[in-house]
Amino acid sequence: MSTSLVDRVGAVVDRAAERAPSAELSQELRALRARLDGPLRLAIAGRVKAGKSTLLNALVGENLAPTDAGECTRVVTWYSYGTAPRVLLHPLDGPPVDRPFRRDEGSLIIDLGGRQPEQIDHLEVRWPTRRLQGLTLVDTPGIASISTEVSARTHQALTGDVGQVAVADAVLYLLRHAHASDMNFMEAFRDRQVTEGTPVNTVGALSRADEIGSCRLDSMTVAARVAQRYAEDPRVRRLCPTVVPVNGLLGHAAATLRESEFADLAAIARAPKDEVARLLLTADRLGRSEIPEDPGPAQREHLLDRFGLFGVRVAVQLIGSGQVTNASELADALRRRSGLQELRSLLTVQFTERSRLLRAQSVLAGLRTVLQGTDWPEAADLLGEVERLVSSSHELEELHLLGELRTGAIDLPEARAAALERLFGGHGTGPAARLGVADAPSTDLRQEAVAQLDSWHRVARHPLTTRQLHVLCQSAVRSLETMLDGDLAGP
Repeated sequence: MSTSLVDRVGAVVDRAAERAPSAELSQELRALRARLDGPLRLAIAGRVKAGKSTLLNALVGENLAPTDAGECTRVVTWYSYGTAPRVLLHPLDGPPVDRPFRRDEGSLIIDLGGRQPEQIDHLEVRWPTRRLQGLTLVDTPGIASISTEVSARTHQALTGDVGQVAVADAVLYLLRHAHASDMNFMEAFRDRQVTEGTPVNTVGALSRADEIGSCRLDSMTVAARVAQRYAEDPRVRRLCPTVVPVNGLLGHAAATLRESEFADLAAIARAPKDEVARLLLTADRLGRSEIPEDPGPAQREHLLDRFGLFGVRVAVQLIGSGQVTNASELADALRRRSGLQELRSLLTVQFTERSRLLRAQSVLAGLRTVLQGTDWPEAADLLGEVERLVSSSHELEELHLLGELRTGAIDLPEARAAALERLFGGHGTGPAARLGVADAPSTDLRQEAVAQLDSWHRVARHPLTTRQLHVLCQSAVRSLETMLDGDLAGP
């Protein structure tokens, strides 16, 4: 992405901060400016018990977020990169304060210092892991909670309250069923964006996917079909056109698999086949049955907590059939089965590669919110600058059109829609991905870009081209010209 949009957004925010009539407003605007240069904020949201914290742990590769129903799960928690472990508590009133913490079975137990969740704006956990470099994961309380106060925290943090700036640049939304509350939440997140109607900053994950297939060995295949149906559902597609199945529990277990756990799974796999079949029939049997030469109920209960019934079934089958022979091979096989790799790849293409653009979009939305909420004579002029910036930005236009194409709002032949989606960055933001060719020397990529530019010019000039397609052709031409003037510029 060209840096011109980011530079222009930064310049507008800087001018607003310099002219602000009060130190408080100037500080708020400078915090917004810092956000433009900071990491992408990806929120993980969903209904209660959707598996948000478990999936966050899987993405980080460490058992940090608590998955029980404790007080910390009722507080919005940011997980960001830090050179040393640190926990900051941000109260609703007053400066942030350091809080002590300890690890229990890996997950963090944070001392809130007697504060109630309703007194806390958010917690910030800084952790030295490469997976959080350039990315802040925001763990949110479940929506549609019995406690309306808990649900309200997630809505306020991600969609912004009246006169407040939302904290998330993008959302990974966990679905178990396409419930009305899920649709309402994603609608609210979409509507607060500068480019309304753009669902490109929302990815759906069919969480706890193994349960959809009753934890059978083919559960993830079944879940993939269900995810595809969701993605094709007009209600879901309009807000979240991409839905992938993922088993966060299995992905996290694979990332943190221990040798002792492999040994216990191997012991189960060595038992007679009929006994193994009876043992793995239900979770209750797995946790309670007695079998000779078996690791024992306590260890099996631990395996059930770590891998789930589906994970134990898959692991025992892989070991028993000889497909894996050690802990490392089992971890790789389970990671592939979990859907975590596909989700990470999708997040890279959807969010990480266009991180600066999504941050710029969020800062524009925040700047608009701040300016509209203040009685300041110069605010109207600055709002005018924001509107002119948005209307003249080809990067934001691409993002908007990409969302329109993905949701089916633009009626085009399938091949032409696919070509435009690719060109607008739907499969990656680099020149090779946009042009739909393998990595090649820049001279070859430039020739392909010129050929595609000529093709879209011909389509635009055709007498039967509709007004809608003509507008799309103009955007395609501008994308290709930007590419030729930038990444593929000649010597």
